[in-house]
Amino acid sequence: MSTPRKPQVLFVLGGPGAGKGTICSKLVEKYGYVHLSAGDLLREERAKPGSEYGELIESHIKAGTIVPVEITCSLIDRAMRESKSPHNKFLVDGFPRNQDNLRGWTQEMSDKVDVNGVLFFDCSEEVCTQRCLNRGKQGSGRSDDNIEVLKKRHQTHVNDTMPIVHHYENLGLVYKFDGEKTPAEVFDNVQETLKKIGWCC
Repeated sequence: MSTPRKPQVLFVLGGPGAGKGTICSKLVEKYGYVHLSAGDLLREERAKPGSEYGELIESHIKAGTIVPVEITCSLIDRAMRESKSPHNKFLVDGFPRNQDNLRGWTQEMSDKVDVNGVLFFDCSEEVCTQRCLNRGKQGSGRSDDNIEVLKKRHQTHVNDTMPIVHHYENLGLVYKFDGEKTPAEVFDNVQETLKKIGWCC
């Protein structure tokens, strides 16, 4: 009997408001991939009554800092195992965000999944901030869509996440997109890339 194929993973990175979630939701709708947002998984876990991680996650989200990697990896791993998707293809959004995330992922997950690359959405701080503030005005319900936390999140992105993008770039695994284009243009560019790497026809 053949062993089941490992989950195929694409990391999705970019600053807060770069369009990661928008493009992921379009890919889910069209191709049926599973979108796992590290942030959403953490927020869901935080909201669960009696969660052992809830308070710790809340304190990190409010401070704009990064939750311990073991927690995030265990939530991603659980979501993959519980997924009923026939494709076995996962868009892991907003992760790994720093060196510690990368170390933890390599330690906890590298035997369990195949990472096929990183979709990186490049977008200026000004555009990202405006998008997040607009999202906040439209009632996103996110405690981090405000100017103070956004400044911290951008600093975290530049200082901590960009070295991760460069790490995967050196491995030839980064696919870069102009996040300031319209969602439709970005989506077309992403689909072209997915064809090249064998994710869609």
